[in-house]
Amino acid sequence: MSLQLTCDAAAGAAARVLKQRLEGFAPEIAIVCGSGLGELADAVASPIVVPYDAIPGFPSLSVAGHAGRVVAGTLGRRRVAMLQGRVHAYETGDAAAMAVPVATLAAIGCGKLIVTNAAGSLRPDAGPGSVALISDHINLTALNPLTGAVGDGRFVDMVDAYDPELRARFRALAGARGIPLAEGVYMWFRGPSFETPAEIRAAKVLGADFVGMSTVPEVIVARALGMRVAAFSLITNLAAGMGGSHLSHARTLARAATGAATLRELLAAYMEEFA
Repeated sequence: MSLQLTCDAAAGAAARVLKQRLEGFAPEIAIVCGSGLGELADAVASPIVVPYDAIPGFPSLSVAGHAGRVVAGTLGRRRVAMLQGRVHAYETGDAAAMAVPVATLAAIGCGKLIVTNAAGSLRPDAGPGSVALISDHINLTALNPLTGAVGDGRFVDMVDAYDPELRARFRALAGARGIPLAEGVYMWFRGPSFETPAEIRAAKVLGADFVGMSTVPEVIVARALGMRVAAFSLITNLAAGMGGSHLSHARTLARAATGAATLRELLAAYMEEFA
C-alpha cells in the first residue's frame, strides 16, 4: 500500500548524506539507544561515527544521556547502525520527531529495528536492573507519528508490531545463557513529568507492565516502513507509588547503566547467532 510520510524528502536527503559518510558500509540492523544506554555502542567494532548535526533533518537533543551520534560498524556477525540518543515527544510536542532518523535507517537498508529504553515497572518481579522484552504497547497520548501522512499505508496493522519470531529468538538466547528476561506490555506516557501513583494504578488496570516516555513513535514509523521490530526496556525503578522512593532522571541514568551490561550480552549473542 502506498505511503507518503511528511518526512520523506528530509529522510531522502539524510540517507544520501549518511551513505556518503559511511563510505560503502551498509548496515542491516538499526538500534536505538535509550536514556543511559549509549554505551551499547562501545561494543561496535570498527565504528564509523557520524554526529546528528552532520545529517540534515536529524534532531538536536536536549536530554542528558543522549549523545546524538550515529555509530555504524559490526556487532558479532552483523552490520549495525546505532542511534545514540532520541528526541522525545515531550521536547517538542511532535510525535514524529524521530521519523526522519528511522526512515533514514530504513532507506539505507536496515530491515530490522531494535529499540531500547529506560522504563518504570509495574511488576515487583521485574524490578530495577531487570531487562524486559516488550510484547505490545498501549498508546494513550493521543499522538501518532503518522499524522499528516498520505495514502492507505498510513493505516498500519499493529498486530504483532513487536515481531513474534524475533521475540522468540531473544527468549531462547536469554534462556540458554541464564539471563532473566521479563516480557510484557509497555505504556507510552507523554511526559516529561513522571506518572502519578493514580496513573500507575490506572495503567495496571489497562494491562500495562512497564511505563515510559518513548519508543512507541519509533515502532509505529518502523512498522509503516515495513521494518521488523524488537524492543527492550531496562527497568530503572518500580513505578510511582510502588517503590517508596522519589523518581528523577539522574536515578534513571544510574539504574540504566546497571542493566546495560545484561542487554549488551543479549544483543551480542543475537548478533553472533542470528542468521
